[in-house]
Amino acid sequence: MKITLSVNLGGYSFNIDEDAYDELRAYLENLGIWFAQEESSGEILNDIESRIAELFRAKLSDYKQVITIEDVKAVISVLGTPEDIAGKNGEGNRGRTGAAGTHRMYRDPDNRMIGGVCAGIAAYWHIEPLVIRIIFLALVFAGGLGLLIYLILWIVLPEARTTAQKIEMRGEPVDIHNIKESVKREFEQVRKKMNL
Repeated sequence: MKITLSVNLGGYSFNIDEDAYDELRAYLENLGIWFAQEESSGEILNDIESRIAELFRAKLSDYKQVITIEDVKAVISVLGTPEDIAGKNGEGNRGRTGAAGTHRMYRDPDNRMIGGVCAGIAAYWHIEPLVIRIIFLALVFAGGLGLLIYLILWIVLPEARTTAQKIEMRGEPVDIHNIKESVKREFEQVRKKMNL
């Protein structure tokens, strides 16, 4: 028999074994110490917690309602540790290189002109949004098919709202390094807009 606790991560409540809770708490405290010097540390840690919550939700089912130590260790292996980012010599090299992430198509709200469809497709295929926009315009002038396709994609494709979704849109692994870099980019974009 094990003691279970209730925790709140990313706006979701989870039942978690006591040993899994201790492991998760130590991991989050380690991340808090690691990112303490970052200007946007609060946002980085919130996005990491949201990603942990997404991964935990995927592990639960009608038959499994408690997060175990194995689940926590699996999530930590997916996200990585600060030591993975720093590398063994502390030069900022990632310990796990070359790992591909889930690649999903979303509408890109950050680079959109109308609905973000063209920017999302461009991010998915790693090309300039202008190329996709020109293709859609050519299809519009060639009989209106481009407008119909654009409207269907606008309805079907979800918008990339979270940092994890924006990282998945680019096909990168959703780990703490990419979450940190994405939050820092967004923070700098907001800062530039406020200085204009």
